[in-house]
Amino acid sequence: MAVRVDLNISLDGYATTTDQTPEYPFGQDWGRLVGPYVATRTFRERVLHETGGEGTTGVDDKYAEAYFDRIGAEIMGAGMFGLHNFPDDPDWQGWWGDEPPFRVPVYVLTHTPRPPLEMANGTRFEFITASPEEALEKALDVAGDRDIRVGGGPTVVRSFLEAGLVDQLHVGITPILLGRGINLWEGLRGLEDAYDVIAETAESGVVHLTFRG
Repeated sequence: MAVRVDLNISLDGYATTTDQTPEYPFGQDWGRLVGPYVATRTFRERVLHETGGEGTTGVDDKYAEAYFDRIGAEIMGAGMFGLHNFPDDPDWQGWWGDEPPFRVPVYVLTHTPRPPLEMANGTRFEFITASPEEALEKALDVAGDRDIRVGGGPTVVRSFLEAGLVDQLHVGITPILLGRGINLWEGLRGLEDAYDVIAETAESGVVHLTFRG
């Protein structure tokens, strides 16, 4: 069992974008940041539910496939669930659709109490107010011998890294410069000293860095 993180970040370390508009609610920079991941066959099958075999099958897809492998529970922030979009709507079920790709218990860190949300494909969202250690204890209770993924966003991931709770950190570094947003590496000087680091470059130009403790 391991505690894992997988994130897409820019060349200058940003894991969020700031160019959202009413016409582009995710922003055009978001599409640039995650484009190689979204283009993979695994993403298109697992998240978009496409069954025609479309998508890339190279190095990016290898990491996309590993993203879902052996996960027994997920921890994420309220922003990754989409809780901030319609905070006062009790019927809002996040932006992952009727069949979220997780298929395991998901603990959403939030200060907004909500009843648990059961989805048809085995995903169960539970909304909790907890420290990283407390959230991890809950996830350990249900994950069995499978891994726990801290899914994001970067502020949540940083809190787990600062607490020394992450066994493996994978970042896909997209070769774009964003210049602003939430920077994954802020306050984490010397993080690499606790890990062995390997790198692999994909056909898309994304550099996959893996930190293993």
